[in-house]
Amino acid sequence: MESTFWRIARIILGIFMIYAGVQHFLKPEFYLPFVPAFLPGEMVIIYFSGIIEVLLGVAVLFKKFAKYGSLGLLILMIVFLPVHVYDVFSATPAIGSHTAALIRLPFQFIFIAWAWKIYHNFTLQQ
Repeated sequence: MESTFWRIARIILGIFMIYAGVQHFLKPEFYLPFVPAFLPGEMVIIYFSGIIEVLLGVAVLFKKFAKYGSLGLLILMIVFLPVHVYDVFSATPAIGSHTAALIRLPFQFIFIAWAWKIYHNFTLQQ
């Protein structure tokens, strides 16, 4: 059974991911520096990742889909991890400054652990 704490944590994560995904459409230029230069179609990648974040965020909100939504978020956060690690060592961090990059990196690990815990909670229930 899902505890009240983890139900609230799941809802907060879902809302945050929906918000983050919507930002890909409202401020796509912000995300351009995060897309590695060797990848073609930067705007397609930005919009596609925004759609994925919104869909996974919505899935996490609904108990019926939370297991798969949280697994998707876990995978997505791991896929994005190298971008944030690279940002820490970059001469011109995409996030704006080395300080911001250093602050952002631990949050990526928190999001990974958060998504894993939600996924794990639903895995244990079955």
